[in-house]
Amino acid sequence: MTIAPPHDLAPRIASFDADSFGMPTGRELEWRFAPLEVMRPFFEPIDGAGTVTAVSTSELVVNSAIATASSTWVPTDRTAAVARAGARSAVTVNVPRDANLVDPIVIRLDAGAEFAYQHVEINAGAFSTAKIVIEAHTGADVSGAIVVNVADGADLTLLIVVDGPKTHRLIAHIPATIGRDARFTACTVTLGGRAVRLLPSVHYAGPGGRAELLGVFLAEGEQYLEQRIFVEHEQPHCSSNVIYKGALSGAHAHTVWIGDVLVRREAIGTETYEMNRNLLLSDGPRADSVPNLELETGDVVSAGHASATGRFDDEQLFYLQSRGIPADLARQLVVRGFFADVVGRLGLPEWRDDVMQRISARLGMADEGASDD
Repeated sequence: MTIAPPHDLAPRIASFDADSFGMPTGRELEWRFAPLEVMRPFFEPIDGAGTVTAVSTSELVVNSAIATASSTWVPTDRTAAVARAGARSAVTVNVPRDANLVDPIVIRLDAGAEFAYQHVEINAGAFSTAKIVIEAHTGADVSGAIVVNVADGADLTLLIVVDGPKTHRLIAHIPATIGRDARFTACTVTLGGRAVRLLPSVHYAGPGGRAELLGVFLAEGEQYLEQRIFVEHEQPHCSSNVIYKGALSGAHAHTVWIGDVLVRREAIGTETYEMNRNLLLSDGPRADSVPNLELETGDVVSAGHASATGRFDDEQLFYLQSRGIPADLARQLVVRGFFADVVGRLGLPEWRDDVMQRISARLGMADEGASDD
């Protein structure tokens, strides 16, 4: 099945057939930044590949056959189509209608092989409230999707932490469908992996939906970290807010942030904003930041975007050093503060502190685990 709307001003091909997309060459807009030689194994099926399973104490998390997955999502690039065809099982999380889950559902994804395909489905029932944390350990090469469906009136918070060795590769599509008057808050934290490509997307299934996409990423050495966001407003009176912050160190570190927001002609009363900030911690790293905003209607409440890349604020460093804090520690504290604003928006205090401790460890501050209250 291939879908390409004939009268679409901004068409996006969706298909289960990998050959519908062709083989990437690097000249395509969506692949122009990526290291294709590193990503090439994801473009063709791999014999003997494993399938990602979940480890969780929650009874709502189930490992099942891929045939039982209920997702209507259709892959939108070659890697997603290959992974969907190769996945033999699925991880499903079904939050019941009207449920109010106080404690977060914690899921650790296990590849179980050197290369594995992944398919995760999260379904938040109507008028439910839930928080889900997914830990993705980069101890293997993984390609696949985390599909999210937020039913009418539901409120779902999703935290995805990508951590582990800086030796393996990960590609993950994160498509979310938001129902009428539903709310979806998602945050991706990217620390591990040799090459990581995350593709969050949002579609609205009814008016009044709200989405907040957050992200932090820290690239070191030769890491390549790409965050490619797509928000499509096709329903009236919906809102989206995108905030991503990244820090880079090392001469060969490379990050890419692409923020695409499309407001369809039917989406009157839309409120949307996207922002990316990148902090260069040393000489040499490269941060590409491309915000895009396309409006098919002018009948919106607000629409905007912002992007900036720069080095440390000398005044902040001077202030800390003037109070006896060594230069190296002062730099690390500035980076912690740079990320804390984003992570603190989740409403998950324990996991906020956990993420900040992971960042501190990456910065050489393993003993600095204080809460950022």
